[in-house]
Amino acid sequence: MDREDLDRDLQKKGSEMQMQNPVGTYTKKWLAAAAAALLIVGFTGGCTLHDLPFMKSPGTESNYKMPESSAGENFDLPAIRNTAVVEAVKKVGPAVVGITTQIYDRDVFNRRIEVGQSVGSGVIFDKKGYIVTNNHVVGDSEKVNVCLSNGDTVQGTVVGTDPSTDLAVVKIEGRDDLPVAEFGDSDHLQIGETAIAIGNPLGLEFQGTVTVGVISALNRTLDDMDQRFKLIQTDAAINPGNSGGALVTADGRVVGINSAKIAKEGVEGMGFAIPINQARTVIEELIQNGHVTRAYLGLYGADKDIAARYGYRWDSSVKGVLVMRVAENSPLALAGIRPGDYITAVGDTSIESVRDIRDVLDQYKPGDTLSITYVHNGQSRRTEILLSEAPQD
Repeated sequence: MDREDLDRDLQKKGSEMQMQNPVGTYTKKWLAAAAAALLIVGFTGGCTLHDLPFMKSPGTESNYKMPESSAGENFDLPAIRNTAVVEAVKKVGPAVVGITTQIYDRDVFNRRIEVGQSVGSGVIFDKKGYIVTNNHVVGDSEKVNVCLSNGDTVQGTVVGTDPSTDLAVVKIEGRDDLPVAEFGDSDHLQIGETAIAIGNPLGLEFQGTVTVGVISALNRTLDDMDQRFKLIQTDAAINPGNSGGALVTADGRVVGINSAKIAKEGVEGMGFAIPINQARTVIEELIQNGHVTRAYLGLYGADKDIAARYGYRWDSSVKGVLVMRVAENSPLALAGIRPGDYITAVGDTSIESVRDIRDVLDQYKPGDTLSITYVHNGQSRRTEILLSEAPQD
């Protein structure tokens, strides 16, 4: 039998066996399909067991419930969260208010019209309703709106202003339930200690904003500001609207009134506040008199750097302040001091700048007598001067 005959014989026998047992082929196919299905069900069943609590068939409900919060009505803040900053803000925050003033202009008919509002901050320091703020917050206004921390808005009266120190006092109706801030001691601040600024940056929408930093420096002088006090510097964020707000230590005492911020491109974290110890005397006088009474010399002077900047000739052998002009009928004019003289000492304090003279004068009152040492035509002289009251302008 050749190979072709053998192949035909095998095919014939196979066809006969298939006809005799047709179920065998289908049985094998069914078993293979069943095995594959079991593998799929087994794999899917494994995932379903893990995900079962989160799956829900249509028409069924899950009995899963989120765990209850441990916080209740009598929730006590854990010690780890109840920090000194939290306690300080609880203590001082309610006494920080928003102060709104109307801004007016003149129309083409010279009529006074309101063109906007200015918003700043203030600090209640007395239950009689006295509030300390910045002079530039109240401006020329006699009446302001005061927004309390509880949301109430009341009218306030401007008691007094002092442009020289950028301080002002506003009064609202006093009552026993007014929150009051406690003043601290700014003379004993330490560089690096915690500083908390509370105020209303960018307006009442952000009322009571708290920012935290450190006392960055003390006794700062800003060259572009005509300031009477050395300022506290902090890196706690202070923005427009924070003016008049509180700078607070970690023990919840106000040590400064936020007053200025360097606003230059690329400069961050340099805010300034008026030390509260220096502000106290001004606040007292504003309440008593509506203005601050200061001793007056009648001097228009310049130190060496300013004189050089404006082209004035300076005697290099002299250290002091060049008298550029003397006000008429002023104490200096009555003492015979003339333009071109140099003031070298006030009392027992040597003088090198106009600020030095101002610092000495702030220790005296009108009616006090003060000795002045000056150089006239190269000769040193000394005279006694009776101080008068500085004009309000």
